[in-house]
Amino acid sequence: MRILVVNVNTTASVTEAIVASARAVAAPGTEIVGITPEFGAESVEGNLESYLAAVGMADAVSRLLRAGEPFDAVVQAGYGEHGREALQELLDVPVVDITEAAAATAMYLGHRYSVVTTLDRTVPLIADRLLLAGLDRRCASVRASGLAVLELEQEPQRAVAAIVEQARLAIDEDRAEVICLGCGGMAGLEDHVRAETGVPVVDGVPAAVTVAESLVRQGLTTSKVRTYAAPRPKRISGFPLAGGEAT
Repeated sequence: MRILVVNVNTTASVTEAIVASARAVAAPGTEIVGITPEFGAESVEGNLESYLAAVGMADAVSRLLRAGEPFDAVVQAGYGEHGREALQELLDVPVVDITEAAAATAMYLGHRYSVVTTLDRTVPLIADRLLLAGLDRRCASVRASGLAVLELEQEPQRAVAAIVEQARLAIDEDRAEVICLGCGGMAGLEDHVRAETGVPVVDGVPAAVTVAESLVRQGLTTSKVRTYAAPRPKRISGFPLAGGEAT
């Protein structure tokens, strides 16, 4: 099995951390391949950057398709970001978003979950994504740690302390029973937060990889009969997608 893990930003070191987290939980025989978009923001922390990421991911994945690179599933490794639906139109294989995978996993582990993310401005994006996915009713809260995405990598100890602080507030004040790490850049921090809080902590990257593996093993693919039907072939002016056309 070959799973493509797509970073939403253009920072290669973040891609490397996400891939390492994915490989740590992948089953024997599963190959994890990471990809960084060729254009977009170095970190995604708002709507404009998120929409740019959606286009960047579509372009990157399209280039692999045109190069004949095979993969059995795709993980979109951005928390609350746009683009999953576009990838589902481009691909027949399962596409799993870490936001939805983390929340769905959390609901197996407790009655209500909270998300601890980066900056406060990303909170509405995540809340909207959970609402759109139908996963919001058991979300106790979405809390911001106050750290930017790139600060997570630069200051890991400070990142853990800030996440733990908000996780404890979510448990004590919002009555959360499970914590979801609300950023792909938080990959690898779940054990530290779990040790400090005493509750299950879900990182979306491992959650999405294991969901993707399960879908592939069951022989399931994205339905193409309506919502995620392949894009109609047409000329797309100025779009950076390889070849200039959606096919």
